[in-house]
Amino acid sequence: MITKLYSAALRGVDAIEVEVEVNARGSETPGVIIVGLPDAAVRESSQRVTSAIIASALDLDLGIKTVNLAPADLKKEGPSFDLPIALAMVGASGTKILETDQFCIVGELGLDGMVRPVKGVLSIALEARARGRKQILVPSANAPEAAVIEGIDIIPVKNLKQAWDFISGEKSIAPFTLDRRAFFESHRTYQVDFNEVKGQQHVKRALEVSAAGGHNLLMVGPPGTGKSMLAKRIPTIMPDMTEEEAIETTKIHSISGMLDTKNSFLTVRPYRAPHHTISDAGLLGGGTNPGPGEVSLAHHGVLFLDELPEFRRQTLEVLRQPLEDRHVTISRAAGSLTFPSSFMLVTAMNPCPCGFYGDPKRQCRCSVRQIENYRQKISGPLLDRIDIHVEVPLVDFKELACEEVTGESSATIRGRVSAAREIQVGRFRKEKISTNSAMGAKQVRECCQLDSESRAYLEHAMEQMNFSARAHDRILKVSRTLADLAGKQNITGNEVLEAIQFRSLDRRLFE
Repeated sequence: MITKLYSAALRGVDAIEVEVEVNARGSETPGVIIVGLPDAAVRESSQRVTSAIIASALDLDLGIKTVNLAPADLKKEGPSFDLPIALAMVGASGTKILETDQFCIVGELGLDGMVRPVKGVLSIALEARARGRKQILVPSANAPEAAVIEGIDIIPVKNLKQAWDFISGEKSIAPFTLDRRAFFESHRTYQVDFNEVKGQQHVKRALEVSAAGGHNLLMVGPPGTGKSMLAKRIPTIMPDMTEEEAIETTKIHSISGMLDTKNSFLTVRPYRAPHHTISDAGLLGGGTNPGPGEVSLAHHGVLFLDELPEFRRQTLEVLRQPLEDRHVTISRAAGSLTFPSSFMLVTAMNPCPCGFYGDPKRQCRCSVRQIENYRQKISGPLLDRIDIHVEVPLVDFKELACEEVTGESSATIRGRVSAAREIQVGRFRKEKISTNSAMGAKQVRECCQLDSESRAYLEHAMEQMNFSARAHDRILKVSRTLADLAGKQNITGNEVLEAIQFRSLDRRLFE
């Protein structure tokens, strides 16, 4: 007897439906043969599945079971096929015909028949809905993650016996329900706030502009000035994620296995801060079975690179493509995978190896050669892709000693940032972009027109500071964001001058 069930395999951040077919034929020697390009974890499932069926007291006749995972040319990875294979084997061993077209089934099995959580359930639920499946059986621990998707019933199962009783019609299981609005509101909380930062008003201004337009940012200052502290608070002033953005971001974290029962869905913007020893594959993505890197895990959020010159130059150079294209394409012999990577790059560095070059109170111990070598680790093309450069000086003792909270809260700043973002969304409603930083040459010409005074300011800065053509466009984009924050329809000289000031620091440091 042949039994067919439906599951799904992950490919990149998406899922592809897989048919699980089992043919049972009589033989004196029992065995399980799995075909359809399975990896080691899938091939080993025969032992887990057999033990789970016996432990669950389900019928399994003697003979050879041939398991086919179709399409045969798609590599099947991971233990998520355990549950559908086990159910199909039990179905093929009996005489009862199962109505299985409405189900999609995923789950890993323990030897005792318990169903364990798997990766990528959100992507699988989206694929099942697109294929017209009415219900998806998932491990109970994965149910909150999958329940965010509307239009398909999420059936949580704890063990193999419970799953069999459900698909065979012997028992019913109530679908897992989730109050999506209440869930989003209750989980949109941050543990940090901008009012905890003392002083650094001009740096906060730069961070607000950066968040409002999605601009990349470089902070330069001696150790202990609060660069990391400020960076951690940037997500708190960014607009709340839309439902679509939250689903896209959660899909990436789900296939990476970074979700758990307490954090089953991302409702706040991600903040990623990899160590400077990270490899190219760790940052960009890749590996034997290509997976997303830090640039994709920071999708719709912030990627913070502290101690920027300490990163290997080759590693930093791989950032240039995702910064421009907002996606990463990883090519292997078996094919190419594309991961989204629309993130805000925030970087921090010291002015020299010891950190005190230019400090009025502490003496720098570095030689001229050491300082030059330190700064030359960062290439000009990468610096050109960073829109805003800001100096972070030491905080005055009086400001540190003040016990009163005088700074603006993250909620207040987020209100202004969100208002500026709404202007940009309306401006680009017919485009595939939503922020000023993502403007192409055409949008820059249309949306960043200058009057004669502003054009004169920009022309003078270009001649005196030798800005590149890319830096010219970055200045215009930041000027547009400054005008949006001020509620102005047109860019004026004030916005252009402030945008130029945000680009002048690297000229003093690197030339």
